[in-house]
This record gives sequence, C-alpha cells and structure tokens, in this order.
Amino acid sequence: MNKVILVGRLAQDPEVKYTQSGKAVSTFSLAVSRRLGQGQEATDFIPIVSWEKLAEICGNNLNKGRRILVEGRLQIRSYEAQDGQKRRVAEVIAQNIEFLDSKQQGQQRGEQAPPPPNQDAQCNHADGFGFGPSIPEEDIPF
Repeated sequence: MNKVILVGRLAQDPEVKYTQSGKAVSTFSLAVSRRLGQGQEATDFIPIVSWEKLAEICGNNLNKGRRILVEGRLQIRSYEAQDGQKRRVAEVIAQNIEFLDSKQQGQQRGEQAPPPPNQDAQCNHADGFGFGPSIPEEDIPF
C-alpha cells in the first residue's frame, strides 16, 4: 500500500499551471516538523503535487503559512536535467487536502516569520473547528 498523510504549513503559495491538454496542476512545498530526540526538532520540506479540480482549489484557496492535511501517495520519478544528468525526485501526489485553519489565520501567519517547529503540538486549546484540544505528538500511541 502506498499512502502518505502529512500535516504541515505551506512553505510558499501554490503555483498552478495547465498542461497542453488543459489539465490543471499545482505544486507547493509543505513544511513538516519531526522530532530528532532530546527536545530537538527539524523541518522537512515535502514537495506536493495536485491535479485537476484539487489543483484549482489549492491555487484559489491556499497561501503561504496555511496549515493543511495532505493525503496522497508517494511518487518517485526520474528525468534528465538540462545538463544531461539523470535526476530523481520524490513527491507526494495529493488525493485529498483538508484545510486546518481559516484563510485569515493562514494569511496572518504567511506575513509573519515562520513559526518555531511543531508550535501547534505544544498548544492545548480547541482548534475552532470542533475537533477538541491539540494533542502533543508524543502522546499519540502510534
């Protein structure tokens, strides 16, 4: 099974383009925090690709700083760079995207400096969407 679920913040505004056949495709990076141990964290920037209607939704509704959940599959593809070298790239092909904050919250966050890694996991308040309090990652049993 090839299934990826990520929660993070957009590192930049989505870029929407159209193929020659007219299909919309959007690309953006998702900043995802991970624990290194001993209280240290790192942030990975994961390339995300969405197609057709989902790509248009991303282009129209997402901006830098928005917190989202991406569900999709991992794809690794090869291509030949302009210098003739073979390159490989790993990216997540989004099949579902859920907005985890309001557009205003994302715009405010996008105008400010990036948050410290995993800031939301330290909060213990309702998220405004009826999902209850945030749970620190170390308390999740899997």
